[in-house]
Amino acid sequence: MSRMRILMLGNSYIFTNDMPEMLSELTGAEVVQHTRGGARLSEQLNPKTEMGAKTLKAFAEERWDYVVLQEMSKAPVTTKEKFLETAALLCDKIHSIGAVPVFYLTWAYQKDGQQLKKAGLDYDEMYQGLQDAYREAASNGNALLADVGTAFYEGSMTENLYAEDGSHPNEAGSRLAAETIATVILNHYNQAVK
Repeated sequence: MSRMRILMLGNSYIFTNDMPEMLSELTGAEVVQHTRGGARLSEQLNPKTEMGAKTLKAFAEERWDYVVLQEMSKAPVTTKEKFLETAALLCDKIHSIGAVPVFYLTWAYQKDGQQLKKAGLDYDEMYQGLQDAYREAASNGNALLADVGTAFYEGSMTENLYAEDGSHPNEAGSRLAAETIATVILNHYNQAVK
């Protein structure tokens, strides 16, 4: 049986602390990332960008079991329609190549932190906005949902999961994200194999 292959599309919420390596250790899969700091998912579909060209080529020429989708931190809240539109196009593409889309539902910026103030959002409002947007995208796209946002929400009550900027994950946060995504993928994979 060939080794599971996972493609991760997104930005620094994926590559910080080398989270794809953690995911690979947890799943035994080969994990490839197409990421750039601050990247939006729409870039992955744009053949005129370096990353879009690379992603479209990877879809066309390689075999993937799962494709993890992560949007720029606050974009699903501030530009929800654009996010849902891009998410639908990506899910269609992923299904068409025989892979399973997985949404990496991210977290709200750190409570009472500078990032939150700068974004003009309230913690619960950002948390709920991300939940609503990603859940809708997953439901519309017949995709799996890795709810890292809730894991963060609950976990950060007892331990710090944020890097100093109040936006990115620290090592414990990245590990929690990897574990959450791995659980969703492995549960689905084990069901599918049965």
